[in-house]
Amino acid sequence: MSEFKIQMPKLGESVQEATITKWFVKEGDRIEEDDSLFEVATDKVDSEIPSPVEGIIKKIFHPENALVPVGEIVAIITMDGDDDEPEKPIEKPVTTEIKATEDNNKDAKPVAEKATEQERAIAKSGRFYSPLVMSIARTENVSLDEMESIQGSGQNGRVQKNDILKYLEDRKSGNVAPVTTSKQAASAGSQTKIPVSIGGQDQIIEMDRVRKLIAEHMVMSKQVSPHVTSVVEADVTNLVLWRNNVKDQFSIKYGDKITFMPVFIEAVARALSEFPLVNSSVDGTRIIMKKDINVAIAVAKPDGNLVVPVIKNAEQKNLVGLAKNLNQLAEAARTNKLTPEDYQGGTFTITNFGSFRNIIGTPIINQPQVAILATGSIEKKPAVMETPTGDAIVVRHKMFLSLSYDHRIIDGALGGAFLRRIADILEEFDINREV
Repeated sequence: MSEFKIQMPKLGESVQEATITKWFVKEGDRIEEDDSLFEVATDKVDSEIPSPVEGIIKKIFHPENALVPVGEIVAIITMDGDDDEPEKPIEKPVTTEIKATEDNNKDAKPVAEKATEQERAIAKSGRFYSPLVMSIARTENVSLDEMESIQGSGQNGRVQKNDILKYLEDRKSGNVAPVTTSKQAASAGSQTKIPVSIGGQDQIIEMDRVRKLIAEHMVMSKQVSPHVTSVVEADVTNLVLWRNNVKDQFSIKYGDKITFMPVFIEAVARALSEFPLVNSSVDGTRIIMKKDINVAIAVAKPDGNLVVPVIKNAEQKNLVGLAKNLNQLAEAARTNKLTPEDYQGGTFTITNFGSFRNIIGTPIINQPQVAILATGSIEKKPAVMETPTGDAIVVRHKMFLSLSYDHRIIDGALGGAFLRRIADILEEFDINREV
């Protein structure tokens, strides 16, 4: 039987060693090509190393937490073959899935001696694929833009063999929405691009991979969906007074803080159940009305990038469940521990402009959804109220709600009625509600 030597890969031009943080296999295990072998960490990146071959783990040379120089052999895999065949060194690069840390260091690049044009493009995009996945992609003519659209089930969202095979099945059956290519997404921006003069003291910052993807997604959304934005002002005095009364009790009883966002999510989920067309996606000339109500929440990370984790089946959860779910996702976002599943399946998005003390905003739709709600900051304002003795000016807590929606399927009447319903639900909040 022939043997395949697994070496510690080079995880960046300046990286000379890495720590093995976890082994996914042990000696004697049979593995398939693309199975995860071990996880490594450096001061710049965290990486999960897949196997480039199938066989049996013959020997592991370094334990967990060992600091290993780049190029040193970490394991040997015995492959099926001629018993007399001589031992082989590693013959093809181990392409790694590299998750950049919050500084998104530009040195985080895969090592590949022989790369196709598509592989070079993938290296530039910052997302990485195993040799097996790349082979399937080349054979089935899966473009780079299609690869970028595939949701990976591996650690840190790495696309595994089963992910790309499922994508191919869906593509064959017509269940995959058309992918807007990066060139198409960038074309709108290029049409309005103007020359930029750069002075000697100006600072040039290269976009990291996440920021590039966000930029392309935003341009694509404006291209695909004709955006309309409606705005209402809601009186949320009862909600503010209720939260002030119960926040300490809630924290003691449930071990979690209660913010306004769980109430916003509850109101949105209730309104979506009454206006199901807003809980949809557009696929060509087909409208896909979603059965589940999965509310995505836009979260700004410490590095300035934006992530949108999803609260699944929001309509089935009470306020306590929503608060706990939201707090868990927010903490995972802050510590870079969100999983691919946390991002998947969103049917409607909420973005909170109020967290930055902005009173109003016109958000861009999170494709392939058809609407997004922006919540502004809550402010005390004078308001005229009717009393038994006549009108009076009183202080009330008010906020703006703005809804951007896809005018292909949501007309002004529907968008306006849906937004007004959310405001009504918030204004009717029971100040005596128990926690």
